[in-house]
Amino acid sequence: MKFFLDSAIVEEVRHALELWNIDGVTTNPRHVQASGKPFLKVIQEIGAMVTGTDKTVSVQTNPASHDDYRAIVEEGRRLAKLSPNFVIKMPSTEHGFKACSILKQEGIRSNLTLCFSPTQGLQAMRMGAHFLSPFVGWKESNAEDTDQFVDDLVAIRDNFGFTTEILVAAVRTGRQITYAAVAGADIITASFAVYQDAFTHPYTDMGLKKFQEFWDKTPYE
Repeated sequence: MKFFLDSAIVEEVRHALELWNIDGVTTNPRHVQASGKPFLKVIQEIGAMVTGTDKTVSVQTNPASHDDYRAIVEEGRRLAKLSPNFVIKMPSTEHGFKACSILKQEGIRSNLTLCFSPTQGLQAMRMGAHFLSPFVGWKESNAEDTDQFVDDLVAIRDNFGFTTEILVAAVRTGRQITYAAVAGADIITASFAVYQDAFTHPYTDMGLKKFQEFWDKTPYE
């Protein structure tokens, strides 16, 4: 399974690349705003960090164009020219699906985001999405069954041999990471804080403290 970092903060990306060996980055308007930098500047900084690798950076198109596939395509073309590592994010709407299909024919990869139903996911796969981003955190917060959601998308992909990679997004807990991996999803994207929390455990900390106590009391030579 691949791990992507959901962030547009350069320092977080650098840390995750160096220590966690993340496989890619996903960004959105909220992350870009949090970076404190202009959109084009920060995505190109992140793109430069993965140049020469097979790691991807998912870059969001303007949400205002969600109901005009021509505008999505035009912006997608502009963004794709900035870096060969960029994958163009667009919404799981009829215009997003259409834009995805056109861009695929031109060799431009798409990430269909804001997917909340298996039928949206199926259409994204049919139209040639490179990544499909089902949002599990939002659904779980609304008391919806996210486990079955991921199961259904994996089954659809496998039943028909679609090449779309299922990129489970809006992940908020280690449990969600684990379930997506067990279910057979291809990728997880989560925030810096979620990964930090998931990579730690109080028993590990307790064990290290005990080991250190024994180590300090034992002659080294």
